[in-house]
Amino acid sequence: MSKISKIICEELKVRVEQVEAAVRLLDEGATVPFIARYRKEVTGGLDDAQLRTLEERLGYLRELEERRAVVLKSIDEQGKLSPELQAEIQAADTKQRLEDLYLPYKPKRRTKAQIAREAGLEPLALGLLEDPGQDPEAFAARFVDAGKGVPDAAAALEGARQILMERFAEDPELAGRLRNHLWENGVLIARVIEGKEQEGAKFSDYFDYREAVRKIPSHRALALFRGRNQGVLALDLLPGEGEDPDGICQQAIAEHFGIRDRGRPADPWLRETVRKTWRIKLLTRLDLDLKSRLTEAAEEEAIRVFARNLKALLLAAPAGRLPTLGLDPGIRTGVKVAVVDGTGRVAATDTVYPHAPRNQWDASIARLAVLAEAHGVKLVSIGNGTASRETDKLVRDLIKRHPGLGLRSLVVNEAGASVYSASEYASAELPELDVSLRGAVSIARRLQDPLAELVKIEPKSIGVGQYQHDVNQTQLARALDNVVEDCVNAVGVDLNTASVPLLARVAGLSRTHAENIVRYREEHGAFSNRQRLLEVPRIGEKTFQQAAGFLRVPDGDEPLDASAVHPEAYPVVRRILVKAGKGIRELIGDSATLRRLNPQELTDDQFGLPTVKDILAELEKPGRDPRPEFRAAEFLEGVETLADLKPGMVLEGTVTNVTNFGAFVDVGVHQDGLVHISALADRFVKDPHEVVKSGDLVKVKVLEVDLPRKRIALSMRLGDRPGAAPGPQRDPRPSPGRKPEPQPKPAAPGALAAAFQRAKGPKGG
Repeated sequence: MSKISKIICEELKVRVEQVEAAVRLLDEGATVPFIARYRKEVTGGLDDAQLRTLEERLGYLRELEERRAVVLKSIDEQGKLSPELQAEIQAADTKQRLEDLYLPYKPKRRTKAQIAREAGLEPLALGLLEDPGQDPEAFAARFVDAGKGVPDAAAALEGARQILMERFAEDPELAGRLRNHLWENGVLIARVIEGKEQEGAKFSDYFDYREAVRKIPSHRALALFRGRNQGVLALDLLPGEGEDPDGICQQAIAEHFGIRDRGRPADPWLRETVRKTWRIKLLTRLDLDLKSRLTEAAEEEAIRVFARNLKALLLAAPAGRLPTLGLDPGIRTGVKVAVVDGTGRVAATDTVYPHAPRNQWDASIARLAVLAEAHGVKLVSIGNGTASRETDKLVRDLIKRHPGLGLRSLVVNEAGASVYSASEYASAELPELDVSLRGAVSIARRLQDPLAELVKIEPKSIGVGQYQHDVNQTQLARALDNVVEDCVNAVGVDLNTASVPLLARVAGLSRTHAENIVRYREEHGAFSNRQRLLEVPRIGEKTFQQAAGFLRVPDGDEPLDASAVHPEAYPVVRRILVKAGKGIRELIGDSATLRRLNPQELTDDQFGLPTVKDILAELEKPGRDPRPEFRAAEFLEGVETLADLKPGMVLEGTVTNVTNFGAFVDVGVHQDGLVHISALADRFVKDPHEVVKSGDLVKVKVLEVDLPRKRIALSMRLGDRPGAAPGPQRDPRPSPGRKPEPQPKPAAPGALAAAFQRAKGPKGG
């Protein structure tokens, strides 16, 4: 354990005791949100990001130790575990290095080399390697034995070559050096498979493609591998640029084993052995290793991008508990309508047909006005799918004709609404509603509280990632689940209104716990305080400890239950009340009194300065929501389709997705536009997430509209000239020995659309 702790503390740049304390808490069943929020003294203030990294590395390193033990035992049982080998295995710091060391000893099917050894040819192989002055044919003649399957000298030399090839290929130091060389210098080449040009047209940018392996961005790597997996592209690894990249690798093998061509009799035979080792054994193996490494790196980055976008979406500003009219737009099938009250309960549903072929515009407005007035609706939430702009126009007309209703309308991201509608949970939650109407309910609720509604949907179905179907689904699910858990617990959950999916994301609570809480609530009424949680079946002291601080009881018996103060810390609050000379209801929100208190005087052996400061901040603004204030983009009237867009227009829009090559922005025309990374700011941008996140409201200028391909090039640099899209940006920052490079001139019209396709990859990513 101390070895693992030391590695993690060096990686996180924290103290060993911090790591060991966090590991101890995790092993005891504590959750990351609980440790980050309520065990700051124990861990020395490790935050949730550090704890997530620690948890991930802890799992990897423990798996490494388990594998190390298996490897050591296997080699020891073979009687081949020398002190030197044991030391190397103990020092292996990655699974790859460990497997390189184990490869020569790993039990395998009988190889040609093993058969040659059994035929007694190892002395021939080692003899030629150690003394190339010998004549191979003459030396090999001594080992001819038809009874052992060696009928002539040529067969003997071939067997000897197989022994050396296996030995060379399984050398861990050599494999490591060559693997690193290929990563630094290798080039990936893609070509279209003959006859697949039409079928794989969406991969046309990769029909004749080459790029340095280490420079391939994640989205491009995933596109390449998707093309290969679909049988459209062939991918080959070139060891490097230059006239003879293979020769460099062969020379490395020769030097590693002291092989030099000095014109001796066995030198040509050894040189050919080296060539075959590289081409047949090592290149094949390392090609797979490098492609696997590239895939893993690309998947990790794609998952990080997805996680960041999901976090931004989950923590989007809530409109609040206002009666809301949800509209799920449709043309032929009509606009599905749902009214939900301030708590999200369905009050009414309907379907109106304002668009073709029925064209019941006036009747639809009249019906919506009746529903809005009858249920005190204040907000109208419009899904951003097909016919959203037409439906938005309908609502604008509704507001214009009925100003007394005081309505506000907003277009929301409806991603995942259809998934929710058909889910088992939606069937149980809204059994009386048709699937099509459930979508309208979800659209209304996600305006009221995006987090509470989106937790009902499988995270990867929310659609804010790049190539999410191509990455490791287990890792993706784990990463996204962590994001959802962190977001839910950062905001807090109302114990008396939360749904089962929302409660199930609270630290320490399982799906069963959540169902039991809701069932108890239905049978016994609202919770009057947190302590009553202990009356719920299967919720014991440990579960209560983990969950209680993240659950809120807004109007209960205990005012502190509406805050993020953990019940275990209520004694600290009582000390604060004594110091302040006030009652709890007087003190809550009294900033002047709270700021006069000295936190140091309120600490004790259990609760240190970090916890006391958190408590004082919470008392000042109890139950504060970390999410931003609610705002919505105002789409330009009259701009409803791609054809309405003109270069030079400045529009307001909502960021819907952020990738490594830029940000997609909804400007209200049914097709998101791309702000390329080079057009995000008037400075060099290394990572688009430095500038924007999903859900941000931004001002953009239209640079180019490609109607046939349905592409919109946008810029957040409002001074950019229309029709001259920015090209790939260069880093203007000087590096040692290099003068600052000039920023590129604006590219010709159409350049950004091409850059978009190269960066984004084929459709469907």
